Amino acid sequence: MSSDRRDTPGPGGRDPLDVDELRRVLLLEGSVWTGLEVSASTTSTNADVVAAVGAGAPEGLVVATEHQTAGRGRLDRRWETPPGAGLMVSVLLRPDGVALPQWTWLPLLTGLAVDLTARDCGVTSGLKWPNDVLVEGRKISGILLERADGPAGPAAVVGIGLNVSSTPDELPVPTATSLAIEGATTVDRGVVLQLLLGHLERLYRPWLASAGDPALLRRDYLEQSVTLGSRVRVELPDGSTLTGVAHDIDPLGRLVVDGRAISAGDVTHVRAVG
Repeated sequence: MSSDRRDTPGPGGRDPLDVDELRRVLLLEGSVWTGLEVSASTTSTNADVVAAVGAGAPEGLVVATEHQTAGRGRLDRRWETPPGAGLMVSVLLRPDGVALPQWTWLPLLTGLAVDLTARDCGVTSGLKWPNDVLVEGRKISGILLERADGPAGPAAVVGIGLNVSSTPDELPVPTATSLAIEGATTVDRGVVLQLLLGHLERLYRPWLASAGDPALLRRDYLEQSVTLGSRVRVELPDGSTLTGVAHDIDPLGRLVVDGRAISAGDVTHVRAVG
């Protein structure tokens, strides 16, 4: 992947990420982040990081792109991002010492990091379980986590797509939005990336140090949740549908709806319960 994105105008007239500056401020001694690669275009940053895992890449690799042509989300949803309009990034994490069942908290941790990033940019957002970041019901980001195996053992590939400067006609559906549309204080993708990786590291380190104990993470997540207290409809992987009140997140990060713990499903908010 080419990483020379410093001096030429970005696709569509949007400024490219300044790779040298980002490396200077992100790749610090003692940081989780150990490498940064930025490509002009790729099909999927997640696929790039999965390949890096297979090649034995260390924890902390960050891979971003100016133009993602075949991004993937949960439930195998796919989309193409306009060049330079979004922050398309995947990171490689190796939560050694955390039991695999507790890795289920990584999608929620990532959603919380994106939510806090949007708030730092002046956009009031909230979390729909597990990790959809919403602004008044409109989705501003997409997140996909995958497990990958390589010579150094299992790794988590954390993929994030955040709509930054996208205009309404560039978004795939009317229920999507962007930082720019919501009046963000900055749409500089370099600044947004620094904020995002900062929040990821601040949430990841204590979770890792506690061997995956979700107590602090769960507290912070619940504070930002717009799902709890709502009547929801959940389309489950087996094709069935569950409707009820979402009233908790359990110790494994599962959504509890009318006493039933849900580990996977597509959630729709029906209405809040007053």
